[in-house]
Amino acid sequence: MHEPWSKSRERAEAAFGLTQTQMLSRTQEALKIDAVATARNEKTARLRAMRLEQEAHARAEKSPPATPIKE
Repeated sequence: MHEPWSKSRERAEAAFGLTQTQMLSRTQEALKIDAVATARNEKTARLRAMRLEQEAHARAEKSPPATPIKE
């Protein structure tokens, strides 16, 4: 059968359980932060591509039409 643990063993087990819980909590928070950062980076890349496309379109509209070279 199970023998009762000593007081020091009980304290050690409790401290280990607390440490383990804190580690799991931090890991879960880190995963949430990573997901938010990934979503932000994807949105930034998408917005940058749209801006560059708009700027290229605006430059194309402003540039004068090419005139043929007369020989």
